[in-house]
Amino acid sequence: MIENLVMMGVFMFMCSLISLSVQSSHLMNCLLSLEMMLLGLVFLVFFLMSVKMMDFLMPLVVLVFGASEASLGLALLVMMIRASGQDYTLSSLFKC
Repeated sequence: MIENLVMMGVFMFMCSLISLSVQSSHLMNCLLSLEMMLLGLVFLVFFLMSVKMMDFLMPLVVLVFGASEASLGLALLVMMIRASGQDYTLSSLFKC
């Protein structure tokens, strides 16, 4: 039972990694892929910690960092859309 849940966490992580590498033209797609990757890792760490009967502080810390990463990513997205009117990751905004 636990092995299936761990495999689901690994599957979520791998799907988000593939999605990040294939659909990286828009910043919003990249942010959603990173969030799915983080949720897969939280899922994986939570179930690995529950098998070893350890405390659940580490998944909570990872989840808090994920929430702060999401808010920073959305702020960057809003700033980028206000500045250039688009959210393409290969736009001239990132060039030096």
